[in-house]
Amino acid sequence: MATRHLIPGVAAAAAAALLLSACGGSAEPGDAPDDATPSGEITVITQRTDIVDTVFAGYKEQFEAEYPDVSVRFEALTDYEGEIAVRMNTTDYGDVLLIPASVTKDQYENFFEPLGSVDEMGQTYRLVEEAAYEGQVYGVSITVNTQGLVYNKKVWEAAGITDLPATPDEFLEDLQAIADNTDAVPYYTNYSDGWPLSQWDGNRGVMGDPDYQNTHIAHSDDPWAPDQWHGISDGLLYDVVANGLSEDDPTTTNWEESKTLLGSGQVGTMLLGSWAITQMQQAAEDAGGSADDIGYMPFPHQVDGAFHAQVAGDYKNAINVNSEHKAAARAWIEWFAEESGYAYDEGGISPLLDGPTPETLGDFDATGVEYVEMNPAPAGQEAYETDVVNTAEIDLYGNIYRQKLVDIARGAADGDKESYFADLNQRWADARATVGD
Repeated sequence: MATRHLIPGVAAAAAAALLLSACGGSAEPGDAPDDATPSGEITVITQRTDIVDTVFAGYKEQFEAEYPDVSVRFEALTDYEGEIAVRMNTTDYGDVLLIPASVTKDQYENFFEPLGSVDEMGQTYRLVEEAAYEGQVYGVSITVNTQGLVYNKKVWEAAGITDLPATPDEFLEDLQAIADNTDAVPYYTNYSDGWPLSQWDGNRGVMGDPDYQNTHIAHSDDPWAPDQWHGISDGLLYDVVANGLSEDDPTTTNWEESKTLLGSGQVGTMLLGSWAITQMQQAAEDAGGSADDIGYMPFPHQVDGAFHAQVAGDYKNAINVNSEHKAAARAWIEWFAEESGYAYDEGGISPLLDGPTPETLGDFDATGVEYVEMNPAPAGQEAYETDVVNTAEIDLYGNIYRQKLVDIARGAADGDKESYFADLNQRWADARATVGD
């Protein structure tokens, strides 16, 4: 599996609670002096089970040639979030790992070695604030993604669609045209694997306001109102399913198979981060087609006549605060970001400020889309949204509440869009009242 998937559903809150009681580490920040020579064997934990024995083996060879006193071994976890949460109740969670979504920023110092100040790290890397707390950075993005919809161009063309949709209603009309004029499934939810549904939350930048999550989500009592982001995005997902424009039985979906389905034109569209483009292109080629069959479009919503797309870091490489080889671990993190080419090869934006732009986003850029980097929460508010999420027991970054949304939309659960959104708004408002401003 290759993705930046977040921890499934209510398990996110459970894992967060689990980590609150985790032992963390007793090592002091700065145990590895800046001039220490990288040496020793380090364990790098990754979610890339699909390429750990191929691409990552090449990284190991290149890195060890540059750092001959360091030996790298990999551990690839299939259920990264779930498995790493358990591991982090001990001190044995590798030397380099990806910061899991279940660890809140105020817990960073318990588990990870600080890498430097925001000002210092921000001179080299993008979006360092995403993994920072109280001015210290704890992780570096493995790649930077934008958000949108990956689609099969041949399917959309066969349906007679000539212009990309600019509104949710136009998107629904286009999916209906695919249903009417082709044999393809217009939209594929990937409901069964779950984590792809969490990708919907990564599109907040569509609203064109870098402070949107700090003003209209974390401090709103009705984020599922029709004119608010979650009302717009989750409302569109509901309508797609309710209108019969997704797979017949979402409980039978399969992530790996979905790549073949979209690549071969049996599926028209999926909402996924830009990291998915290269995987879909490979699937198209494997199916006897061309990488050019795969396109990437902005989310169908415009502000002041322009598309906007959120730019955000993927998983962040971090150092286990208990590592006995912190200099070697840091050398790996820096090499991975600066020399491995991982981000470019995966169709992502480089974590380096001066890094290359991927060719995979050429069509996307041609729409005139404006990229939005979301501002971090104000000082003292870093964990506020997560606290509201956990108190409300709405897995905003996961899949369970969206799976229920799909179930309601397809008639497999009671309710309708209005009643479900009213319930979500009430739970959110009650949680905010409990947490306080």
